[in-house]
Amino acid sequence: MRASRLMALLFVLQRRRAATAGQLAAELEVSERTIYRDVAALIEVGVPVWTEPGPGGGIRLVDGWRTRLDGLTGSEAAAMLAMGAPQVLAELGMSSALVAAQAKVLATLPEGLREHARVVSERVLLDAPGWFHAPAEVTQLATLAQGVWEQRRARIHYARGYRDPTTVERLVAPLGLVLKAGVWYVVAGVELSGRDGDIRTYRASRIRHAELEQETFARPDDFDLGPWWAGSAARFAASMLREKVTVRLSARGLRALPHAVDPDAATAAIARAGPPDVDGWRELTVDVESVAVAAGQLTGLGGEVEALDPPELRTALASAGRALAERNAPR
Repeated sequence: MRASRLMALLFVLQRRRAATAGQLAAELEVSERTIYRDVAALIEVGVPVWTEPGPGGGIRLVDGWRTRLDGLTGSEAAAMLAMGAPQVLAELGMSSALVAAQAKVLATLPEGLREHARVVSERVLLDAPGWFHAPAEVTQLATLAQGVWEQRRARIHYARGYRDPTTVERLVAPLGLVLKAGVWYVVAGVELSGRDGDIRTYRASRIRHAELEQETFARPDDFDLGPWWAGSAARFAASMLREKVTVRLSARGLRALPHAVDPDAATAAIARAGPPDVDGWRELTVDVESVAVAAGQLTGLGGEVEALDPPELRTALASAGRALAERNAPR
């Protein structure tokens, strides 16, 4: 993308102050002709670049001038402006901070690159929640986010479940926040015997009250939120998908499988599936939560699925099919 290349050239000049076209072309891996075109483009958008011929000459920035966006490329600036997630940031208490940051980015970019960044922000939007999903009310997220930033312990009152009105009190060390499919989670160390000995995940909407303590905590040196969450999510999925079922699926059923069962389990099963038979059907084994749950999920595939194992799955699908046929028989 040309905007990225122009920003790269600008920062190379800022670092080196002066260089020949050949040196710049080698560093940016472009031709010298491209360098001269890009220098002209920078001049056109108001960057004070000038060229000096001769043995001691080269391409220079005017002495004393520098952009205030050190290291930020055109694409990176555009990415900041494309972070259109006002609801997410409002829940974190950071919406005004993003507005201020975006304003500073726009104010410091040269006009040509400013327009590029603005175009991206107008055409890319992040909408985190899924379809037909009303986000749960999260009242304590801003407090917990403050605990994450300031590394302060929090005393929380956590509901045991949606149908269980009782709460438990926990003193936790909030390590990070995760937004998964429109749902906020708090990853926190739990105090055990005077130390944060266990890291657990709390659904933020079930935290009825949170109050920050004055006491701070030290983040574990080996804790990295991204890998930890990925491992935790994988372990949770494995604990939920405890059983296996074997089925035959038509081509249409195969395409619909990710919409009927867990998408990751469906993808893995399809990758391991046997070759199509003479009718185009394929046999595959799918990880499921239980046979009863699988029966309910696979019923939606109708005549595009045949249960092979276990036998109770075949019986459940046959029973569901008969009930459906009887209920919808012509009157």
